[in-house]
Amino acid sequence: MKIKFLSSLVCSAALVCFSGCVGTEDGHSTAGDPFSKDSIVSRYEKPVQPLAEATRVVLNRNGKMIVDNSVNTTFEARINQRNVWVRVADVDGKVSQVTVQARGSMGGDVDLAAELSKQIALQLMAGESH
Repeated sequence: MKIKFLSSLVCSAALVCFSGCVGTEDGHSTAGDPFSKDSIVSRYEKPVQPLAEATRVVLNRNGKMIVDNSVNTTFEARINQRNVWVRVADVDGKVSQVTVQARGSMGGDVDLAAELSKQIALQLMAGESH
């Protein structure tokens, strides 16, 4: 009897600790491990529009764009069986911020988020040279 009680207590504690909802960059939430790192934030001395264009190119090149919300410059894509959200926001008129968030079925994928953030920066630089 004690073993059943203890095992159910351990299972309940594990469910409470390892389940939850995670806020996404587009303002929604998704199920997942809230304790895993999943976002990379980068800032640029550029306006929002060139960063949004660079983001579109990178997301379409790497996977399938699902949502392209030009009103609040948020994007959602599916890349390597991962959900990716990107938000491009004006910080102070001179500086813009790009937040890349990547999550798989088991939690955050900060490596994919970092790779996409780097590709956005490179695409931004490539767009300037033309």
